[in-house]
Amino acid sequence: MSEVKLAAAVRTEFGKGASRQLRRASLVPTVLYGHGTDPVHISLPAHELALALRTPNVLLSLDIEGGATELAIPKAVQRDAIKGSLVHVDLILVKRGEKVTVEIPVQAEGELAAGGNLLEHVLNTLSVEAEATHLPESVTVSVEGLEAGASVLAKDITLPAGSTLVTDADAVVLQVLAAQAEEPAAEGAEATEGAEA
Repeated sequence: MSEVKLAAAVRTEFGKGASRQLRRASLVPTVLYGHGTDPVHISLPAHELALALRTPNVLLSLDIEGGATELAIPKAVQRDAIKGSLVHVDLILVKRGEKVTVEIPVQAEGELAAGGNLLEHVLNTLSVEAEATHLPESVTVSVEGLEAGASVLAKDITLPAGSTLVTDADAVVLQVLAAQAEEPAAEGAEATEGAEA
C-alpha cells in the first residue's frame, strides 16, 4: 500500500464561517485524533485529498506546517449531499507497526451456476485488523458455480496476508438466491374482464 503525501496547515479559526471560507479556498477542514493526544485541527487541499480518498483505507502522510509529519487513515468523511464535494474529514493517527481495525470492501467474481440465480451481498465490507502501513484495499471472493442456497461465510474468505478477521466468523457475507418465477397475471386479467361484461 502506498502512502499519499499531503501538506497540512494548522487551523486556528473554527465554526461554520471559517469552514466555508476554507472550502471556498479549495481546502477541507480536517481533524486528527488518536494516541491519547488532543485533537489537531488542520486543513488539507481538497483536490489532492479527494483523489487520495478514492483508495479505501488510504494511508496519508501529513506534512504539518511547523515541521511535524504524521501518518493517518480516514475515519469519517462528510460530503456535500448534492455536489459530492468534501465538507469535513476525520482522520485517525497511526504509527508504523501499529495494528488498526478497518472495513474493507468485499468484491465477488465469477459466474453463478446456470438457472438465473441472484447473488446477494449480505455484508458489503469485512472488519479486519492489519498493520497501519499495510492496510488491504479490498478482498475478492470467487462465486464460480455456486448454486441457489449456497452462502459464503466470513471465515471462508481468504484474507490478504497480515490481516486478521474481526467480523464474526460465522456471519454470512454472500448468499445465492433462487430466481423467483413470475406469477401468472393472465387469470386476474380475465376475471376483471368478465366482471366488466
